[in-house]
Amino acid sequence: MTERTSAGSRPDEAAGHVIPFPTRAAPPQIAFNRDELRTIFNLYGRQVAAGEWRDYALDFRRDKAVFSIYRRSSEMPLYRIEKDPKLARRQGAYAVIAASGQILKRGTELVRVLAVLEPAPKAV
Repeated sequence: MTERTSAGSRPDEAAGHVIPFPTRAAPPQIAFNRDELRTIFNLYGRQVAAGEWRDYALDFRRDKAVFSIYRRSSEMPLYRIEKDPKLARRQGAYAVIAASGQILKRGTELVRVLAVLEPAPKAV
C-alpha cells in the first residue's frame, strides 16, 4: 500500500507540480557604448604613441564598467576610468581614479572628465 497525501496523490507527484516564485530579471550589465570607447581609445592611443601607457584592461560588472590603464601589465593600474550609472544624477556617471584611489575628476560628460589625463601643452 502506498502513502497518500490529503489531495489523494503520492508525495513524489505533488512535488513535481510546484509553481516557482517569480523573481526579478537580472539587471543588465553596465558597459561603455561605442562613442565612449572611441573617446577613451583616442586618448589611450595618443598616450601610447608618447610612450606613457602600454596596456589596458576592460572590466564590465553589474554595477559599473571600468577601463584600467597600465604603464606595464604586471603593475597596478595607473588610472581607472569608471562608468557608474547609479551616480549619474548626483556626482556624474564618469570618474577618473588614480592608482592611490584618489578621485581626480568626476562628472557627467566623459570628454571633460578625461581632460584631467591629457598632457599639458608644451612650449615650442
